[in-house]
Amino acid sequence: MVRPEKHSRIQLPSACRKEPVALSDELGVSAVVADCDAVVYCAGSVRGRRPADFSAANIIGVKAMLSALEQTPNAPPLLLVSSLAASKPQLSDYAHSKFEGEQLVLGKPLLSWAILRPPAVYGPGDTEMLPLFKMARRGLLTHAGSREQRLSLLHVDDLARAVVDWLGAWQHCVHKTYSIDDGRSGGYDWSSIGETITPGKFRLLKIPRFLLNFAARINLLLSMVLGYAPMLTPGKVRELIQPQWLCDNRQFSAATGWEPSIDLSRGIQQLFCDI
Repeated sequence: MVRPEKHSRIQLPSACRKEPVALSDELGVSAVVADCDAVVYCAGSVRGRRPADFSAANIIGVKAMLSALEQTPNAPPLLLVSSLAASKPQLSDYAHSKFEGEQLVLGKPLLSWAILRPPAVYGPGDTEMLPLFKMARRGLLTHAGSREQRLSLLHVDDLARAVVDWLGAWQHCVHKTYSIDDGRSGGYDWSSIGETITPGKFRLLKIPRFLLNFAARINLLLSMVLGYAPMLTPGKVRELIQPQWLCDNRQFSAATGWEPSIDLSRGIQQLFCDI
């Protein structure tokens, strides 16, 4: 199920069939749901300057999907792919929208659902973390939080496998929320990220918070004038400086048998071999 306006640009494997249906199309969503064995809700908005920019996919779309499921006899199970940001909804409009989407799901005890909260995801096709990794390869790793900030990461292939493993074991995951990562206990600090990307050949540069806030506010003003959806906003700065964003795989692994197979070292190696 893909957004109609992106139908012609989305490339899928030959075994997949594209259904161009907008989340606001209640009849279309219901028709798709009635013809499937499981629903994996991956729609999401990560850029915006106001709450409404995030709500269409992160809240309203979730509500539409839940409504369609409730109207479907023998409704299929639902996996909501949320975000670790939902664990701290006070930080930003994005985090709050993910939290609100989860709350809608939590309010449906008669449906079979599970929630997956991945941390920062990277890999082929990534546009957010790749510039950071490329800069680190050239010897400079910039960061907003403290040097000791702890971050969980996840390669997109492992996330995809987690979804597949949920499909085979969803009965064991009903009404559970899971945060998963690449298996590194305690996550990564910035020094370990730098050592993984370019051992002994990098320099850490912390961007002062006042400078980030200034840039975020300027970006927000420009987005209002030029009409684009910004990534760097004051809310995003609050996300970036959090002391830790950490996950724990144990419950999801126990329920599904899933285990991550790509740590940062292997992920970086694959990433730069592909570009």
